[in-house]
Amino acid sequence: MLAILDYRAGNLTSVKRALDFLQIPCEITNDPNKLHQAEGIIFPGVGAAGSAMENLQKNNLDQVLKDLVQKNKPLLGICLGCQIILEYSPENNTQTLGIIPGQCARFNPDWTDAGGLPINIPHMGWNKVHLEKECLLFKDVDKDAEFYFVHSYYPVPEPEFVIGNTIYGQKFCSLHGREGLWAVQFHPEKSGRPGLKILQNFYNFCQEKNNA
Repeated sequence: MLAILDYRAGNLTSVKRALDFLQIPCEITNDPNKLHQAEGIIFPGVGAAGSAMENLQKNNLDQVLKDLVQKNKPLLGICLGCQIILEYSPENNTQTLGIIPGQCARFNPDWTDAGGLPINIPHMGWNKVHLEKECLLFKDVDKDAEFYFVHSYYPVPEPEFVIGNTIYGQKFCSLHGREGLWAVQFHPEKSGRPGLKILQNFYNFCQEKNNA
């Protein structure tokens, strides 16, 4: 079973619908016992970094997440979850989880697109992810597949944790982490078949790890 972390940061039901479509057993929960018992954790979220961290800290879920990662529980961060897994976000001047070294940055309104026009902020739409290294999440995903993004901030992890980049005005990190601890800036649950394949690959990894 996959646990979808409930910390009042939205976007939970769309993740559950995608997992239900794939017939992957899952539950939306903030119960530490259920999180520890799950085969893997999905850490989604939309909204602001400050309120997200406040909600995590109210229920001690920040420490629960750190404990789970320390015990090598598979985890997939999505969108806001991808950002606050780092150490700091300038959004609300927020000290974040610090699970992966790095911080977030806001898109620069001076950046321009391929046609020389200023980029729109937030970044909203479909873009490719260019892998810098192999990633199990992208097994059997077409290299030209596009994924759905909606965000004003983006992750800037330490270089050794960068797995994939996307171009929007300039190159930014859209996939970071390490094996078993992944964070994606896009929304796989809203990205059609390629996104569903990523969720399926994450579950497959969780099952293999738990059965090892």
